[in-house]
Amino acid sequence: QGQLVESGGGSVQAGGSLRLFCTASSLTYRPDCMGWFRQAPGKEREGVASIYIGGITTYYSDSVKGRFTITQDDANDAVYLQMNSLKPEDTAMYYCAARRIGCRLIPDEYEYWGQGTQVTVSS
Repeated sequence: QGQLVESGGGSVQAGGSLRLFCTASSLTYRPDCMGWFRQAPGKEREGVASIYIGGITTYYSDSVKGRFTITQDDANDAVYLQMNSLKPEDTAMYYCAARRIGCRLIPDEYEYWGQGTQVTVSS
């Protein structure tokens, strides 16, 4: 059924920026929605941002609104997550996910997941 592939994680100082990339080109279907989630050690996985593929509707968690932007690359079934004004509390493993129907930021509703890319923000 294919997989999602993420890239772009790394280490930055607080206030810096990173851009994550995820492609779903190897999936056997075009997802309705793709999203980004994150999980810090000892914490539950939480939704960060999601976007309807082929549309303009996006969703963001309150903790990243105004700092993170999710965009899509229709030609490559890919999404980007531009992360600005990063804070130490943004440190986590970031996962890309895709779902067939809907676009809410609820992890259990996503069928496909990437392996994750680490983002570390130092103070």
